[in-house]
Amino acid sequence: MNKTNALRILDQKKISYEAIEYDNTLTDGESIAAVLNEKCDCVFKTLVTQANTREYLVFVLPVNKALDLKKAAAVAGVKNVEMIKQKDLLPLTGYIHGGCSPVGMKKRFRTFIHETARLLPVFFISAGKVGMQMKVSPDEIAALTDAKFACFATEKIK
Repeated sequence: MNKTNALRILDQKKISYEAIEYDNTLTDGESIAAVLNEKCDCVFKTLVTQANTREYLVFVLPVNKALDLKKAAAVAGVKNVEMIKQKDLLPLTGYIHGGCSPVGMKKRFRTFIHETARLLPVFFISAGKVGMQMKVSPDEIAALTDAKFACFATEKIK
């Protein structure tokens, strides 16, 4: 297994994790949760937004939830937020769509982790490439990324 930047950072900070590789053609979070044999509430995705202030904000939420842009703006203390364009993700973060981790982005952005992660001893987040997740403590990821736990998700529309 090739180590990603995110995994190297966890090693450097002596944060315990388990890296899990899977078929990199799987891109939707619910399918990834199924392959990991985990509930969707334990597998999280990382979304990058831009506020009306032009600040970039990162939101980490369960794969079976949708980002509520109004709640996201409220927890960040800004007027509004919108998703960044997919083509802007790599130059901004160093990660591609489907492999974006809150750990190891090119710059540090204000980060928010959905409050339900606090109830979990471990959760799964991208390890920094498509086809790899890391099982890690939400509290340790929050400390590492200076993230705040907050409520900003809504039920996904099926």
